[in-house]
Amino acid sequence: MHRPTLPRLMPRPLVLLVGLAVAGPAQATDLWTVARDALDNDATLAAARSGFSAVEAGRDVQRGTLLPQVSLGGNLTHSRTYESQSGAALPPGQLPRDEDDDVNSLGVNLDASQALYDPARRAQLAQAERRVDRESLSLAVAEQQLLLEVAEAYFEILRAHDILSARRSQEIAIERQLEQARERFEVGLIAITEVHEAQASFDLARAQRIAAESAMQVSFEALERLTGQRYQSIDVLAEEIPIVPPEPVDRADWVALAMDNSPMVQMAEAGIEVARSELEVSRAGLLPRVEAFASYDASGDDRSGISGYNSGSQLGLRASMPLYTGGSTQAQIRQSGFALEVSQYDFEAQRRDTVQQVRSLFTRVSNDVETVEARAQAIVSNQSALEATRSGYEVGTRNIVDVLNAERNLFNAIADHAEARYDYVLGLLRLQQQAGLLDAASIQAVNAWLRSEGAVSLELTRAGSDDPVMNIGERPQTPS
Repeated sequence: MHRPTLPRLMPRPLVLLVGLAVAGPAQATDLWTVARDALDNDATLAAARSGFSAVEAGRDVQRGTLLPQVSLGGNLTHSRTYESQSGAALPPGQLPRDEDDDVNSLGVNLDASQALYDPARRAQLAQAERRVDRESLSLAVAEQQLLLEVAEAYFEILRAHDILSARRSQEIAIERQLEQARERFEVGLIAITEVHEAQASFDLARAQRIAAESAMQVSFEALERLTGQRYQSIDVLAEEIPIVPPEPVDRADWVALAMDNSPMVQMAEAGIEVARSELEVSRAGLLPRVEAFASYDASGDDRSGISGYNSGSQLGLRASMPLYTGGSTQAQIRQSGFALEVSQYDFEAQRRDTVQQVRSLFTRVSNDVETVEARAQAIVSNQSALEATRSGYEVGTRNIVDVLNAERNLFNAIADHAEARYDYVLGLLRLQQQAGLLDAASIQAVNAWLRSEGAVSLELTRAGSDDPVMNIGERPQTPS
């Protein structure tokens, strides 16, 4: 789209004075590079990936309960008994005796079983499968959220830089106006009140510049938190970017895309399946269980020099069925039924929230298209108004307050135009995220709008230059 050419409000030396916009000889970092670093180093996403692996392992645990179970046991014992008999109470003809008996025994047993009909365990396996499905969607949500947070942190730095540039230029311009007011007062051309007005405007501009510097400093930290790295400089948003309405152009189409692709909606729907499988697990508690089993036992002993050996084996089926559990099984069924209702309501709430978010974001992005153009035109208009006001001030038809207000309006328009551009870009990415379309291709498409000329330096202040870089640290070791 055509946009009016903006006046050059900051000469080249002033850009150098800002101290933020000229990168060194090293190549600036673009958005896609930062996004890849975040995907590799973000601790929250790393935790989500480990959580997904844990849920997958839980499914294997449940599957293992339906496979053959084999156990081997053994025992080795030594026992000693001592028996002594004496006295008049002995039977006639029996002599007093002392006996010392040592016994060594060795036993081995092998047990095996295989579930033939176990509805509870099969329902638990089905539930574990549903949990894996839900966790994979949760991981997709985490990845999309991270891509959005990276873009937000990246463009917040550029937004803070542009606003700071405008505020510093405003401070310099008003400072020059203050100097002129003092000179005119000294020669008796204006009253002292105009000097005070200029001083007040300068103090306000200085306060706004300090606040912008603080915002610039804070914006560094968000990017470092996500990537665990610091970058010498980052690319800037090109002056001319395709600011057009989102495609498709119908809001209803975006809602339909969100219903089909949003991992948040799909995760809520998967939660219903998890809750439904939990209900099936509870109902299976009323059903019988049948399994085949086999066992082999062998033992031998040595009793006072006399050895013995015996063995035995069993093969069969066994079944069990709960008849009465004190009402706990029925209570679990009711509990699972209510949990299923909760998941269904949660899905409906998520669906409604997604519809509302998509509609709002679509409207906002569509409005941002016109807002950017209007903000650009406002700069041109305010530039013309400032020049006219200065001319009027020179001939005495306007006062210094009018000039200061015109300058403030101009630099506010410059800052508002920067705000509108970044609002459009981030709004478009947020809309894609809500619709479930935000991925690497989305980031790469926005990355094509960046330019390395005039890259923004991310050099921290001297006081913070020795701060340790936030790092994800050494990877945890999986227990063997």
